[in-house]
Amino acid sequence: MSSKSALKRVSALALVGAGSLARAGPCDIYASGGTPCVAAHSTTRALYDDYTGALYQVLRGSDSSTTDISPLSSGVADADSQDSFCKGTTCLISIIYDQSGSGNHLTQAPPGGAASGPEANGYDYLASAIGAPVTLNGQKAYGVFSSPFTGYRNNDVNGTATGDDPEGMYAVFDGTHYNTGCCFDYGNAETNSRDTGNGHMEAIYFGTGDGSGHGTGSGNGPWIMADLENGLFSGYDHINNDADPTITSRFVTAIVKGEPNQWAIRGGDATTGDLSTYYSGVRPDGGYSPMIKEGAIILGIGGDNSDSAQGTFYEGVMTTGYPSDDTESKVQANIVAAGYATTSLTSGPELTVGDTITLRVTTSCCSTRYIAHTDDVVNTQVVTSSSDDTLQKQASWTVQTGLGNDACFSFESVDTPGSFIRHSNYELHVNANDNSKGFSEDATFCPQSGLNGQGNSFRSWSYPTRYWRHFNAIGYIASNSGPHSFDAAASFNDDVSFVVGSGFDS
Repeated sequence: MSSKSALKRVSALALVGAGSLARAGPCDIYASGGTPCVAAHSTTRALYDDYTGALYQVLRGSDSSTTDISPLSSGVADADSQDSFCKGTTCLISIIYDQSGSGNHLTQAPPGGAASGPEANGYDYLASAIGAPVTLNGQKAYGVFSSPFTGYRNNDVNGTATGDDPEGMYAVFDGTHYNTGCCFDYGNAETNSRDTGNGHMEAIYFGTGDGSGHGTGSGNGPWIMADLENGLFSGYDHINNDADPTITSRFVTAIVKGEPNQWAIRGGDATTGDLSTYYSGVRPDGGYSPMIKEGAIILGIGGDNSDSAQGTFYEGVMTTGYPSDDTESKVQANIVAAGYATTSLTSGPELTVGDTITLRVTTSCCSTRYIAHTDDVVNTQVVTSSSDDTLQKQASWTVQTGLGNDACFSFESVDTPGSFIRHSNYELHVNANDNSKGFSEDATFCPQSGLNGQGNSFRSWSYPTRYWRHFNAIGYIASNSGPHSFDAAASFNDDVSFVVGSGFDS
């Protein structure tokens, strides 16, 4: 849609009464309230009632071809089209299109001033296209699951707030997917991917802070806060704001808005109820009034490309002008009516909690090998029914409910009970469960139909672009054509597919 068409639509909607907005999308509602969207991003649904363009683009691992995913007549993304395009291979989300007509699309984030991870010298990772399945009123769609080092950005923007201009923004997040990393943000940031000083950002942050003395809310978190650059704020300053609650909702609506010397944090359950205001008041001291916003748009990262955070994004917008609470209440009602709900994270041959299983390699070179371990290193070994008892137990695993997400599974070692397969620095290890959040997430895997058509492939829950893979007889979590030697495209589908059998000692 051209900018001229977008302006015409905004002008028309500004004249529409609230009673005519029963079928409106969030951006129709914002426009009616006099604060139109200048950026509108969602991989799950159309954010205007009349939007029929592409929501996002996926990149296929088998041949690097792409396709756009558009909404069905219901407005929900055509997940079946994605599933068909990606069948038998992997897919990444390569573009999240701006539905506002302003051309503010989100693409792979470039390097920035931060050097937080092993990929800091290059572009951030793209998100898996299947890492965050949900339903909207019963129709399947996919969100954007950001693991650490995953990020999207647009530094060449049109119409977003700059300087001390007023703006609003909301996002729908997964309230259970977060960490202490900096920074899982959506919103306004620097146009050069560098930290250019206090007040140069205004973005929604979700998580528990980055451990460097930034703001907190009540309880242990996570919290909705504002990233205003060189500060994650829960209120007026970095001190704890008891009015900013720990989030417990699976789906959460998060709002940050600002105008000269006034800003607010609001939020609520994205599936039920109204919004609450967690802070509304003057700007913090120390270079935040007036603001010096630059207008770039980020998702999943900080303004300087700090990219160690994790989170899940489903939809979000940025507006021009400071939206009223009444307008935001109508937007919240629209989000609730969209009917977000969880759905299965697994597919393929079913696993049963409590069963003892083996996992046989399907690559033609190595089909007598099974997933096993030597000490703490996961590897593949030739195992038969006549192998000694020690080796048979090393190649047998007890299926357990996922430690980090009960919709997936964890795999306990038969010969060392209490120890589980987990990934660490992309390698698979067998380690004792320390009951930490990080261990639980890294020891959780989501089986799906084997990519080569045999058995199952085991996707990391916390890094869903990566799958169990045997490479030179060692176990890794590997991506299709990633930066490491074990990410090689050759024989990827075979190397990540395993046939599940009964345990040797069962």
